[in-house]
Amino acid sequence: MTSFDNLGMIIDPTMHPGKPLFIGYDFAGGETIMTAGDVDAKASATARGLVQSGLQRGDRIGILAANSPQYIAVVLGAMRAGIVPVPINYKFPAATIAYIVADSGIRVLFCDQPRLNELPGEMGDFRLVSLDADLDGFLDYGPFEAITPRPDEAAMILYTSGSTGRPKGVLLSHAAHRWVAETRVDEYGLRNERVLIAAPLYHMNALALSLLVCASGSSAVILPAFQAKSYIDALTRYGCTWLTAVPPMIAMMLRETAALAGADLSIVKTIRMGSAPLNEKLIAQTRRILPNAQIINAYGTTEGGPVVFGAHPAGLPISAGSVGYPHPQVEVRLVGDAAPRRGTLQIRSPGMMLGYLNRSADAMTRDGYYDTGDVFHCDDEGFYSFVGRVDDMFVSGGENIFPSEVENVLEAHPEVMQACVIPIDDDIKGTKPVALVVARQVHPGLEQELKQYVLTNAPAYQHPRRIWFVDRLPLAATNKIDRRAVAHIVHERIAAEADASLSPATI
Repeated sequence: MTSFDNLGMIIDPTMHPGKPLFIGYDFAGGETIMTAGDVDAKASATARGLVQSGLQRGDRIGILAANSPQYIAVVLGAMRAGIVPVPINYKFPAATIAYIVADSGIRVLFCDQPRLNELPGEMGDFRLVSLDADLDGFLDYGPFEAITPRPDEAAMILYTSGSTGRPKGVLLSHAAHRWVAETRVDEYGLRNERVLIAAPLYHMNALALSLLVCASGSSAVILPAFQAKSYIDALTRYGCTWLTAVPPMIAMMLRETAALAGADLSIVKTIRMGSAPLNEKLIAQTRRILPNAQIINAYGTTEGGPVVFGAHPAGLPISAGSVGYPHPQVEVRLVGDAAPRRGTLQIRSPGMMLGYLNRSADAMTRDGYYDTGDVFHCDDEGFYSFVGRVDDMFVSGGENIFPSEVENVLEAHPEVMQACVIPIDDDIKGTKPVALVVARQVHPGLEQELKQYVLTNAPAYQHPRRIWFVDRLPLAATNKIDRRAVAHIVHERIAAEADASLSPATI
């Protein structure tokens, strides 16, 4: 008998097999519709094809591709066979991709054509399957009995972004992510909704949502990647009612004034935003373009899962900027000198990782909590708000500065659309904050105006000593602001000003 403990069997068995489950919509206007029956059949055909290729339970396959319905079917099929899918961030440098392939011991690598053309040489000994040209020949259609997973058996491996070193493979179990999906089905009730997915499937945000769509018996439109105009077009074309996004994605949508003017966005009932801080100004702007949408400010991590916070047990409204009250099945605590009101968040829940591939679980405490490395504040009602990453914090003149706190102040100014704050070296302070800003309209006195605005609305030590204006902020592969790239731009600007014989005192 087929095991429904297997995450690959997550498609709601009561869903009509003819109902569209995933609709792929590409940037050229092409459409790929896969019904629930199609996805189920393709997943089983993938499992049979992998087994016929000689792969055994516990072996790993890689997926290096843009989003598509086929991508999800391959993931589900591998899990049915007890073979572990490893979605790979195709925006990583070639050397990092080669490292992930070697670190995870990939036996088969599924690629779409654009990624196939860019594959670096000498990546290892594995079979290469083109999702565009070879997949039909690889699949073996027919019934397949899914394996019953052990409690410690990995369903999939997601690699972290590697912001503080080489990416780490996070081992995620069948049980943990069945719990995540089933918990969120009860919370969101998506069965009659149409979801829009544009975040990358190699990231927890989009992959967990795709599993939720399957478990809910709903349907989703999938874009290959995020492009603001295509996102607006897909939303209106397919009548999407439930959105998920990283805040910078919404900020980019807001710039597409012509596309927004011609779109009816009143159909959107819910937008769930996470993976990056969400401030009050962006919430207000989102409410203007999505007037009927409930805005969910969500928090989660690859290691700890996407179910951490939610509604208050007494029904209190969630305060602006807060990610909510701890979920009843999740244990949370703040640690540090200012705890329990402010500190680094540690969590313990059924949705947590098994550990890291080929590494010790150095982020785990002795009593089984995952240390997120994220600093939070807890208010009098028990609501939690994100303060900043421990890794991003820097010290200026003996004062701790979290970039997100300064960015929130800058972005509250009416002329600022987005801001990113980073430290630069300073002979006296050690480091000092500077910023890149996307402004509505740059005028000669704007830099000084923004400095004064921060001085008026935040502690003096937080104000950016220098502000440069850019048309857009660089994004990382997960659509979050890329702080490394921002630092590179800042240092280029400083070098250019030095070459122009500007006094260092003006920096």
